[in-house]
Amino acid sequence: MSKIICVANQKGGVGKTTTAINLAYSLSVLENRVLLIDADPQANSTSHLGFDPKNIRLGLYELLVQDLNPSDAILDTKYDYLKILPANIDLVGAEIEMIDLPNRERILSRLLEKVRGSYDFIIIDCSPSLGLITTNALGASDSVLIPVQCEYFALEGLGKLLNTIKIVQRSINTKLEIEGLVLTMYDSRLRLSNQVVEEVKLHFQQLVFDTIIKRNTTLSEAPSFGLPVLEHDATAAGSVGYLNLARELLQKNGLTKISEEERIIQ
Repeated sequence: MSKIICVANQKGGVGKTTTAINLAYSLSVLENRVLLIDADPQANSTSHLGFDPKNIRLGLYELLVQDLNPSDAILDTKYDYLKILPANIDLVGAEIEMIDLPNRERILSRLLEKVRGSYDFIIIDCSPSLGLITTNALGASDSVLIPVQCEYFALEGLGKLLNTIKIVQRSINTKLEIEGLVLTMYDSRLRLSNQVVEEVKLHFQQLVFDTIIKRNTTLSEAPSFGLPVLEHDATAAGSVGYLNLARELLQKNGLTKISEEERIIQ
C-alpha cells in the first residue's frame, strides 16, 4: 500500500507541522517507508529535521515551477525509514509563478506519481492557507488529516477548509477523503479543553481520532534540537501521543491490529 496524506488547516497555531513531522517519524519507527514533504514556505519541517532551508538548492519550489524529477530533491534523513522533500524561502513565490502553468492544480500530483511507489506513506505538511500550493497538496493526496487545537475558536475556519475539500473532490481529486481530525494541545486540567473535545466529537463523530495529543513542553522543545519528539524524549506525553496516532492510523487503514491491551496508555 502507498498512501499520500496531507496535513492541513488554514488556521495557524494548531500543531499542523508538529503533527506532520512527528506522525511521519512515528510511522517510520514502525518500519514504514515514509516521505515527508515540506509544502510550507516557512520550511519548519525542513529545519526541524536538521536541515538549513538557506542551504536547500533544490526543493519543492524548483520541482513545482521547473517540473523536475522529485528524486533529485529528496534527501535522506538520519533515520532509516524517513526521507524529506525539503522547502526553502523561494517557495513563497511559487504560487505566482504557477498561475499560468497548464493544469496548475495537478502539478504536485503528477510529480508524486513518479515516486509514490517507493514509499508506504507520503505525508505533506501544508502551509496555513488555502492557496494554490495547498490546493496542489489536496489534489495529490488520498486523504487529508486535520489537526484541531483544544482551545477557544477551535472550529473557526474549519467550515471553510471542509468546503475547499469538497470543491477539490468535485473538480480536481474525486478520490480525496478525510482521514480524520486529530485533537491537539489538550490540557485535561482545563474545562475549555474538555468542552472542545466534546464539541468536536459531537459534530464530527467517527471522523475524530481516538488519540488526543496532550499539551506538552517537550513537543515545543524538540524542534530546537532538530529532532522529532520521540527521538528527543521517548517517554514524553507528546511522544506517546504521536506513536499512538501512527498506530491508530495504521489500524484504520487495515495495516495492523491493535488490542486495547497493546495500546500505549496515554
